[in-house]
Amino acid sequence: QVQLVESGGGLVQPGGSLRLSCAASEFALKYYGIGWFRQAPGKEREGVSCISSSDGSAVYADSVKGRFTISRDVAKNTVYLQMESLKPEDTAVYYCAAGIPYCSAALKRKDFTSWGQGTQVTVSS
Repeated sequence: QVQLVESGGGLVQPGGSLRLSCAASEFALKYYGIGWFRQAPGKEREGVSCISSSDGSAVYADSVKGRFTISRDVAKNTVYLQMESLKPEDTAVYYCAAGIPYCSAALKRKDFTSWGQGTQVTVSS
């Protein structure tokens, strides 16, 4: 079981930026793809982005393409989600998750087996 801890959430105005961090168990990034998901009140949890273990390639949901960037620091066992031009509809609890080594563009929940506890992101003026 991979241990994952998210941080970096908070309150930001529309148009602002935030960087989320996901600290993973040692060596997790070598074997697992790491994804970011989010869940707004009353809505299903949806995939946001994922970074593959083998080559660091990334996939994004259409709703965040061009605004969010996923990256990783393998030495620090940490994955980041840089969020720019934030909108009120980005408000949600954001979770990181470990799953299949090569990310699918479909960002399916069933492909991920370990989850963090989540961090709240609120975009509001």
